[in-house]
Amino acid sequence: MNISLKNQRILVTGASRGIGRAIARQLSESGAEVILHFNSNKTEAESLLSQLKNPAYLEPCDLSKSSEVVGYIPRLIEKYGPITALVNNAGISVSAPDSLPTSEWLEIWQKTMAVNATAVGILCKEFVDHAKTQQNGRIVMISSRAAFRGDTPDYLAYAASKGALVSLTRSMARHYGKVGIKAFLIAPGFTRTDMANEILSEYGEDFALNDIALKDLTLPEDIAPMVTLLCSGLADHATGTSIDINAGSYVR
Repeated sequence: MNISLKNQRILVTGASRGIGRAIARQLSESGAEVILHFNSNKTEAESLLSQLKNPAYLEPCDLSKSSEVVGYIPRLIEKYGPITALVNNAGISVSAPDSLPTSEWLEIWQKTMAVNATAVGILCKEFVDHAKTQQNGRIVMISSRAAFRGDTPDYLAYAASKGALVSLTRSMARHYGKVGIKAFLIAPGFTRTDMANEILSEYGEDFALNDIALKDLTLPEDIAPMVTLLCSGLADHATGTSIDINAGSYVR
């Protein structure tokens, strides 16, 4: 099956590294124009941009600040034209042991929710506003295995924030399908990224390998093709679904 995303313009958040970088590269190779969101990692974002053959654009935004997120998509549309799909990939995972003082724990909780849930809600709202006028649009959420299986006590905020995306995806899929908007959720397991390497350095690689059914940890490139398929329109009748890509570490 040859998937072409020609004439599509897709926003990928957190595109400078990890899963987002692999997704952006795959979308571009499939013919899409990609808007590469990044926060502070401009050097890596520019490096990716230089490697893409199709038109692509860099657009920074600090997702932890709602004041920056509000209006972000309308500004992109005004600058580049209609956006056909939104890939909500950006997220943070910060350890917050339950031994922390509540004030410190709360600070991590609030920042995690701001980036992983509140910003995503704003982006979805503004994308839906736009997609309604086009009678077409696709949203792909990158959630986590933790949304369904749970996580360790150190990462309660991360699991809770990713769980919020499940209900958001399902609600949008059920309510906006008649106006041409489709929404999907991908729940990766442990994936070899810079963020995961920080956890591996803390717990050790055997911690992750012993938890999966395959020999090797999932790579970002193992997730990107599914995003491409969902953006293509070939799987629209899967709207509202949650797709596990976790190397058999959690089977529902």
